[in-house]
Amino acid sequence: MKSFKIGNLNIQIPIIQGGMGVGISLSGLAVAVANQGGVGVISAAGLGFVHRNPALDYLQANIEGLKKELRLAKEKTKGVIGVNIMVAMSNFAELVKTAVAEKADVIFSGAGLPLGLPGFLTPGSETKLAPIVSSGRAAKLICSKWKETYNYLPDAIVVEGPKAGGHLGFKNNQIEDTHYSLEELVPEVVREVKTFEDAYHVKIPVIAGGGLHNGADIFNIMQKGAAGVQLGTRFVTTEECDASADFKQSYINASELDIEIIQSPVGMPGRAVHNSFIEEANQGRRRPIKCPHHCIRTCDVSKTPYCIINALYNAYKGNMKKGFAFAGANAYLATKITTVKELFQELVDGFQTAMNTASR
Repeated sequence: MKSFKIGNLNIQIPIIQGGMGVGISLSGLAVAVANQGGVGVISAAGLGFVHRNPALDYLQANIEGLKKELRLAKEKTKGVIGVNIMVAMSNFAELVKTAVAEKADVIFSGAGLPLGLPGFLTPGSETKLAPIVSSGRAAKLICSKWKETYNYLPDAIVVEGPKAGGHLGFKNNQIEDTHYSLEELVPEVVREVKTFEDAYHVKIPVIAGGGLHNGADIFNIMQKGAAGVQLGTRFVTTEECDASADFKQSYINASELDIEIIQSPVGMPGRAVHNSFIEEANQGRRRPIKCPHHCIRTCDVSKTPYCIINALYNAYKGNMKKGFAFAGANAYLATKITTVKELFQELVDGFQTAMNTASR
């Protein structure tokens, strides 16, 4: 695996750990990944629950939680630490400002188009910006808008395919359509990005994510033009993952049929591990009475089948009867709990084997 750069940051092993909320990827997992030469990513989603403070409301606690997690990570590693901040979050601007002030190395941002993201950078800031897209069209739009408005181009672009876990940037009828597969999307995004690279003499690495499971998957998608990969699901079943043991076990216990598409209160389809909570939500038995958090702008409490922040927090804590686990399409392939170091070695070895086979 070749190293690559996000701006002036050298990524020794081209593996970015996907940001997973609520509480699934905190400083514990991010530090372990960064220490192996990848990019460790803290999810900003739901930190107001993880770091509850009776003196603060949810949104204020969210900000304080992000500060705490970034400071913890910076204390424990000299590696690259990123933050994932969803555009759909109601306090998106405040979270981005906090990440910049706390000197996060990279901000990854999706669940909407982060068209105004460069506007939050401050003079002298070294935080890199990497939007998450699901099409070449979105990549082109972001590059054009950022260049025109801020004279800034993305330091990297993540393209997530429809096999990813959690919220998906696709319509339900696109998820199984091969025209929207990651293998089709990566060359499309690479082509759009190259136009800006050539015009402005910069390098914008494309990072591919969604359903990648082993070293051969990484090798194959890099052959399509990806400079690096984003993996989320694979890191859940590691000792260092910040999720509860029951959350991790839900992956190990799952069959292929248990991985399903659900309709999230956020207004997007999502992929999760089937359980009794999802069944009850589908039957209308989990409808919230009110919303004290206002965490997501697109969530309408009068129509939502359940409170997603509560459900995800409960799962993070291990209460799977009152929550569920988001997961990628290949989550059912997990068979055991491993360590981040062992996983990196497995992926690197698998990549090398695939490369050797292809060169014969």
